Amino acid sequence: MQKIIIISLGFFFVSCASVKNKDIVYGKSASNKDLKLNVFVPNHSKNKQLPVLIFVHGGNWNSGSKDQYGFFGRNFARKDVVTVIPDYTLSPEANVDQMTIEIANSIKWVKENIKNYNGNTNKIFVTGHSAGAQLVANAVLNPKFGIDEKSISGIILNDGAGIDMKDYLEKNPPTYADNYIKTWSKDPEKWYQASPINFLDKNSPPFMMYVGKKTYPSIKTANEHFLTKLQQFQPDVKPIFINKSHIPMILQYFFPWNNRSTEIKNFIDKNSK
Repeated sequence: MQKIIIISLGFFFVSCASVKNKDIVYGKSASNKDLKLNVFVPNHSKNKQLPVLIFVHGGNWNSGSKDQYGFFGRNFARKDVVTVIPDYTLSPEANVDQMTIEIANSIKWVKENIKNYNGNTNKIFVTGHSAGAQLVANAVLNPKFGIDEKSISGIILNDGAGIDMKDYLEKNPPTYADNYIKTWSKDPEKWYQASPINFLDKNSPPFMMYVGKKTYPSIKTANEHFLTKLQQFQPDVKPIFINKSHIPMILQYFFPWNNRSTEIKNFIDKNSK
């Protein structure tokens, strides 16, 4: 009983440490639906310019919602980081290119508006779990989406899926399962354009990488490929391996005292302009 009380009090104080600005419209989908995001602002942040972290959720490109990840926003707001969590259109209603355009638009919205929420436009970091890592990394790295790499202070990949998707789909061609044909098409050029590994260069923002020791083999392989390419430009990057499977790699952020939040805050502090 004592442990339950302590945990409950911990979550109470975390939730009281921030203000949630819910369902802010940041753009329109291809079908003209409103695209929305949530912004978590630390209390007592008036007259401050705090670093910003944009988090993109995963879900195999066909599931998930920003509203499932309030714990992530609250925990980073508790560490004086303005945290933004956008929604995006899921497959089969959208393909991966359309999703990435939406995520790029959410980043552009942040750059134009986050100062109104006490965020510093010169300290914008992005992160994503699973499919969210692919979307946010490709939105920043692939020039077709219109984001200046130099305007992003850092990228944190959390058990990133799809970051070398062309290699994966060449070996495992997409089928109708999980809406993959709708998401990825059968066109290898589109697979190439959706693979962040292909757009790493000397101008890429600083990277931080987490990989679950018990994650899917395809994710381990993609992260190995990505790291090999990344180290040509950022030789000091070393992935942090966590003894967890894929889903717990994001669920660990549920707890206010998790070590990952502290590690990421240290990365933010180190790379803030």
